[in-house]
Amino acid sequence: MSLSLRLLSLVFSLFLCAFALASPAAAAQGPDPEWLREIGDWRSERFMRLRSPDGWLTLTGLYWLHEETSRFGGSPANELVLAGTPPLVGTFEVADGKVEFTAAPGVEVRSEERRVDRIALASDADGAPTVLTSGSLGFFVIRRGERLALRVRDREAATLREFRGLDYFPVHPAWRVRARLEPAPPGTTFPVPNVTGTVDATPTPGNLRFRVGETEYRLVALREGDDEELFVVFGDETNGEETYGGGRFLAAPAPGPDGTLWLDFNRAYNPPCAFTPYATCPVPPRENRLPFRVEAGEKRYAGGH
Repeated sequence: MSLSLRLLSLVFSLFLCAFALASPAAAAQGPDPEWLREIGDWRSERFMRLRSPDGWLTLTGLYWLHEETSRFGGSPANELVLAGTPPLVGTFEVADGKVEFTAAPGVEVRSEERRVDRIALASDADGAPTVLTSGSLGFFVIRRGERLALRVRDREAATLREFRGLDYFPVHPAWRVRARLEPAPPGTTFPVPNVTGTVDATPTPGNLRFRVGETEYRLVALREGDDEELFVVFGDETNGEETYGGGRFLAAPAPGPDGTLWLDFNRAYNPPCAFTPYATCPVPPRENRLPFRVEAGEKRYAGGH
């Protein structure tokens, strides 16, 4: 870390101390119990989502599909090889951006509890993808830009069985800051890079401006689908040490009538890529790399890849 960044981190540490000492009465009273309860509930929900049968810990494969027929199964002769499965589970045919699956003879594959022999597959870009199941496996098609991929889950995945839980920085009210949304024109998008090496034009409602100490910072906010909640992909000086090297995520409520909202870094959380190599996570754009340590929220996962 450069001298200037070390000084900035020191300044922010002093800011935290000043915050704690500024009001003896508030310090004696402690943080708002309701706010602490909400943080606890959020952590519990986060844990349960990760542990769910369709959570990120169940991912066991990601295969990019091409305009051809690809065989899928345990045989090394297949184009798409997944160890521990029958030699041939089935084949995927891609033509004009559409995908069809044909089950191998004698292999039971189901869609919504109905056994299928051949079926056209919707991707996640079409809304809900067509999910196929075979034994403990679930697999479906995702679209990333112009590319199609097969995503595979296993409800008996080792990553799920061996999940070690999550570790967090201590909750501190100084990391809950008031932010103002600086609106972007309707329809504005922002280029967000991801781990696959591509860049996605993602809708943005604008920039979030907030202060840490005496300095103002800015984060580009994103919006996913029709959700009014804001989404931030950010990096800071803890990345690669106490926190995941690929940055963290943060959700924030839609701004109120005055254009402001609470940005609570105590709710910063790891992207799916912190738990599995089979996710396609966005990474912090240059504009969202904070030049100080955000010692709040979720720490690096001890069982990460």
